[in-house]
Amino acid sequence: MPLARDAVSQASGGHNGLKPSSPQPPAPAPRDVSDADAEDLALYGEKFRRRLPASLNELHGPTHGVVDLPLHMAWSGMTSYDLDTPRQRMSLYRTILHEGLREDLPRYLNHDLLLELWPALRTLVGRTVRTVWEDAFPQLASRARAAA
Repeated sequence: MPLARDAVSQASGGHNGLKPSSPQPPAPAPRDVSDADAEDLALYGEKFRRRLPASLNELHGPTHGVVDLPLHMAWSGMTSYDLDTPRQRMSLYRTILHEGLREDLPRYLNHDLLLELWPALRTLVGRTVRTVWEDAFPQLASRARAAA
């Protein structure tokens, strides 16, 4: 009921004897990154660094056909991806890079396919994921520069 009264009060300009709602406070001003925020960002980056393979040569995943992901990676959407469909291939790799665990990466990612996709894929993943992978594997960053 209080919501209905407030709506009536606002619609009638507050002349029904009820006090009009107070306006929303202004949004907080942007702030500089605090030490706590920087620490959170560092921990977030470390989460992805711990998942990295020692070498891209460890990535022996499939290059063709349908790939079915387990729910711990595909928890919010598709679970099957056709590697022969460019959009699905890109979506699969994006999902694996964000959600895959260390043991998932060699099974689902392919070294050659990752290198081929990286110039476009790097624009689809988050900044932290992109930075962690390019810092660990300079060949990815050089592929991106060569494609630019």
